[in-house]
Amino acid sequence: MRVLGISPLDKDATVSFVEDGRVVFACAEERLTRVKLQDGFPWQALQLGLEKTGWTLDSIDVVAYGFFDADEEARRMHEAYRIDGRAHRAWDTAESLREFWKAVRSAYRVDRTVLVPGLESEASEFMPRKAWYKRLVYRLAASSAWADWQAHRWAFRQWIKEAVADHRLRTRQLHDALRELGLLAKLRRFRHHDCHAANAYYASGYDRALIISLDGYGSGNCGAVFVGEYGRLRLLHEFRFPNSLGQYYEYVTSGLGFRPGRHEGKIVGLAAYGNPEVLGPALRARFVPTEDGEILMRGALNYFFTRLAAQHFAKRDVAAAYQRVLEEVVQRAALYWVQKTGLTQIAVSGGVNANVKLNQRIREVPGVTSVFVYPNMGDGGLATGAALLVFGEAAYHGTPIANVYYGPEYSERQMEEALREAGLSFERCELIEESVAELLVQNRIVGRFNGRMEYGPRALGNRSILYPAQDPDVNQWLNHQLGRTEFMPFAPAALPEFAGELFHNVSGCEKTAEFMTITFDCTQRMVRECPAAVHVDRTARPQLVNPRENPSFYRLLRAYYEKTGIPAIINTSFNMHEEPIVCSPRDAIRAFLQGRVDYLAMGPFLAAHPKLAEISRERQRPAVV
Repeated sequence: MRVLGISPLDKDATVSFVEDGRVVFACAEERLTRVKLQDGFPWQALQLGLEKTGWTLDSIDVVAYGFFDADEEARRMHEAYRIDGRAHRAWDTAESLREFWKAVRSAYRVDRTVLVPGLESEASEFMPRKAWYKRLVYRLAASSAWADWQAHRWAFRQWIKEAVADHRLRTRQLHDALRELGLLAKLRRFRHHDCHAANAYYASGYDRALIISLDGYGSGNCGAVFVGEYGRLRLLHEFRFPNSLGQYYEYVTSGLGFRPGRHEGKIVGLAAYGNPEVLGPALRARFVPTEDGEILMRGALNYFFTRLAAQHFAKRDVAAAYQRVLEEVVQRAALYWVQKTGLTQIAVSGGVNANVKLNQRIREVPGVTSVFVYPNMGDGGLATGAALLVFGEAAYHGTPIANVYYGPEYSERQMEEALREAGLSFERCELIEESVAELLVQNRIVGRFNGRMEYGPRALGNRSILYPAQDPDVNQWLNHQLGRTEFMPFAPAALPEFAGELFHNVSGCEKTAEFMTITFDCTQRMVRECPAAVHVDRTARPQLVNPRENPSFYRLLRAYYEKTGIPAIINTSFNMHEEPIVCSPRDAIRAFLQGRVDYLAMGPFLAAHPKLAEISRERQRPAVV
């Protein structure tokens, strides 16, 4: 049976072609339109998938989608509003406000002993002062429990109005496109968090596992807990909207001047520099204490509270508090469900679990022995989850997914034509991995384009920029060169046989670490030999390169190790700032030239940047010894 999965159309529109319970092709529309998190119907990705798989529209048996239609979603939103109205009347929000104003009145000082790279030049430690009337609104919304409640309810009504309108738009876009394709009669809709649970469980390879889904909103809820047993999914609990950890993190992202839905990862990176206890007590008090694995928030949608905090405290400290409390809340809920079910393996999905530090904390919950994070954990991954639900138990294979190289691949002829079209000089290398390793020894930046494109938000070696991990200043100058935020840490690609020598507590997360979706504390060896890939909190988000799943990338790392004795390099996504990861040879060449990357390794071809001599003069770095 052939199932076409389509992700929600509001952002990161993605298609997934699943045949007999296995993914044969998956691609996000953004990679083809070159618009980050492209919304709307994924016309180009669908056409490319048909070309690459050989499917025809007539051969598709089912189209799967991870939301109900607009009317049903609207009904669930209004139901959540009614339930929330009854529950919140019993919640006293005064404690969190008292803690907040206590922090404001304290002798607050920013710890400047550790500088945050980029905040000195691109932005100040504090948010710019808002207009007086905005500050007044923020203060009033946090002046009393009653005001907090009223601000929350007002924001909830506004959210429903906008969300209902968006669902109506996306329903119309989906139906119009499927009608044009002759596929509307084959559409099957699924509950949102069931789709997250399906992609996490069926990809994990676990026989019996606890499944946790957490995101902003989906089908009346913001999360759910399931048990997966030998191919069957059983719902245990739903986290009701608006008690949304996704919204909670979007608010701090927006409040600190970043783009919600896109820049949450920057908050994770920034949090490592801050003191979480400045605002920690106030944030903890906004969560209702429970003993039943529930997550309940006071004034959950009162985003004025976060904006007020951003006016009084340094960005690093606000980020640190929101991150720390997120970790504590999820750990507490996960511990309850682990103890209640007796299950020790956890599979997670949903946008909240794009937070790699949170995933590390889930692994550290007492009793947990293993964690799997679905590689495309956001709503882009729902195309696959919805498709797998069509197959049900037939999607269960008892083994984890091998890899996520589900995207398009380009022939040597297509690569060569693109290089010639761009007027680049290049050579064909029989041992391209050896050539790239030698360039890395010389401290050269290399863009790597090879094989099938990765599915999901991470570059996993086939659409990556590579660099040695010895220069601790690389975060500043290379991020600046690529137009990125300096405090965002680079991630390492590492030989898996050295995982235990580089990272602590990898056991139980080996497969997850192949997809760069979890952090680990670093060993002294990692800190010493690869400081550029170690964040300020001494953690790293590695890709352990599986020699079976990406033999070429593994050979490259092995060749580099044999020349240097260092088993890891920097692997960052091959793209310019605010652009999607490159897809085609032409995309790669454009990013290579604009990013002033030293060399481009495209398949077996190696090209030097036309202005390499000029670039080299601007950037003098000692070679690895």
